[in-house]
Amino acid sequence: MKIKEMLEKREGLITDVKSMTELAEKEERDFNDEETSKYESLKSEINELGDRIAEAEELRKAEKEIEESRQKLGVDEEKLEPVVEAIAEPGVYYRDGEHSFLSDAFHARNGDFQAQDRINRHQKGNDEKRDVGTGAFAGLVVPQYLTDLVAIKARAGSPFYNALPKAPLPDKGLKVELSRITTGSASAFQATQNAALQETNIDDTLYSVHVNTIGGQQDVSRQAIERGTDLEGIVFSDLISAYYTELDNQLINGDGTGGAPEGIRNVTGINTVTYTDASPTVGELYPKLIDAIQKINSNRFAAASAIIMHPRRWGFFSAGVDGNSRPLVLPAGNNPSDAFGIGEAAGYGQVVGQIAGLPVIADANITTADGGGNNQDQIYVVKADDHILFEETGSPFRLRFDDVGSGSLTVKLVCYGYVAYASGRYPAGITKIQGTGLVTPSF
Repeated sequence: MKIKEMLEKREGLITDVKSMTELAEKEERDFNDEETSKYESLKSEINELGDRIAEAEELRKAEKEIEESRQKLGVDEEKLEPVVEAIAEPGVYYRDGEHSFLSDAFHARNGDFQAQDRINRHQKGNDEKRDVGTGAFAGLVVPQYLTDLVAIKARAGSPFYNALPKAPLPDKGLKVELSRITTGSASAFQATQNAALQETNIDDTLYSVHVNTIGGQQDVSRQAIERGTDLEGIVFSDLISAYYTELDNQLINGDGTGGAPEGIRNVTGINTVTYTDASPTVGELYPKLIDAIQKINSNRFAAASAIIMHPRRWGFFSAGVDGNSRPLVLPAGNNPSDAFGIGEAAGYGQVVGQIAGLPVIADANITTADGGGNNQDQIYVVKADDHILFEETGSPFRLRFDDVGSGSLTVKLVCYGYVAYASGRYPAGITKIQGTGLVTPSF
């Protein structure tokens, strides 16, 4: 159902409620049993539509931001089927409903198209295990009007994840097998007429990418869910936020062990640039950035598409001045003529600016504890479309289990998904800048 249709439907329901209330007031009486039941049903449907409208608007806003970011990055999505973003669509599954989520999940994997369609509609939307009761939600159970202002835990989010091309994960298997050409064909000038042309047999190696599972769970008291206001939605929203933040973190920093993917930081054979400086300045860091770009040009034989850095490093660039105390990075709206970069100092995530003609993405999942003093960050220059992320269509999945803790009135909420990250398809499409020149900046 489109946002306009949901708005119209909710408006009609509100009108029905007002008519019932005005009639009772006119006749100076309370609702009878039938009217009370209808009133509660209408109110529940109005609240549900309100949640769906808010989620749809948030999704539309997020999709617009991601699309703008990818257009700036020049990521080619036409060759790869995009993965469906997961947002909540209440109403497909509910208590005593016609369809069961777990039953549909089973049948969908066995070719039931209708079950898969319901799963997809439901999943459009919105690790540490902890038993949560109403005491953990002080201020959320009542009053109801405050729930719209709940301050969800702030997390670094997934700026780098948003910049990567996505492809659907194969239906079966725990590995994605890719071919990587190691010996290519060759050409040479023909020595004489009728002489044999150059022949070099093409050869490849198998590049295997493990399918990784990422997820989290919460045990929540039934009282908190049933007596609170949208507590289930709030917990799932927090689980999804944790899911994407950890995924983004591992896409950068993962070491390929312990069930995690291999992030760009640890891919074997990447380009590296070391910036050693006891008194680092923006002017001295800039040539290192150009060196990082040219290494991709020289070794990958293609253009880099993005620069990924920690917000503090973007702040360092934004604070840089020349010999006349004029800033080196200026807002694009100022139409600068002599700056080496443009952007907004207050930006975070997505594309916050541009340096050397490349979009800059600020991502707080980049380490700030590198080096001997555990106080250095890193900068990555990448050809983003080299590094494909395979995702299970519809993930992250959201599950609610009512029976596992039924003896203690405990409900388990789970959020999980499957991914495979081909970060090493082209190691030369990554350059890492590191060194003492990237210590905690001074302002």
